[in-house]
Amino acid sequence: MSNPQQLRYSKEHEWLSVAEDGVSTVGITEFAANALGDVVYAQLPEVGDTVTAGETCGELESTKSVSDLYSPVTGEIVEFNQDVVDDPALVNSAPFEGGWLFKVRVTEEPADLLSVDEYAKLTAGN
Repeated sequence: MSNPQQLRYSKEHEWLSVAEDGVSTVGITEFAANALGDVVYAQLPEVGDTVTAGETCGELESTKSVSDLYSPVTGEIVEFNQDVVDDPALVNSAPFEGGWLFKVRVTEEPADLLSVDEYAKLTAGN
């Protein structure tokens, strides 16, 4: 499994892009997508919603289970991925590309986000 170097990761298995003009893209990692199994439904936060770091902001349902989606940062949703709502399998097939979940205008970023190496250590042996 190859996690992109330029991203940061949460302990809940979300990834976060570096903010461009204050906006970051959020998705779940390949590790999380594999653990979930085939994603069949995605409930994502709506444009204008406020999300808080570490709190639930949606859910992903797979053939195995339903999993809460946590926001890795605090901010306001500026876009959600309609393609994932229409075709949730994108989360499995392209978690770092077309399977991104939402974009957020970041107002606060927690200090405990992980580098790619720290995330690799977190998921090692799982």
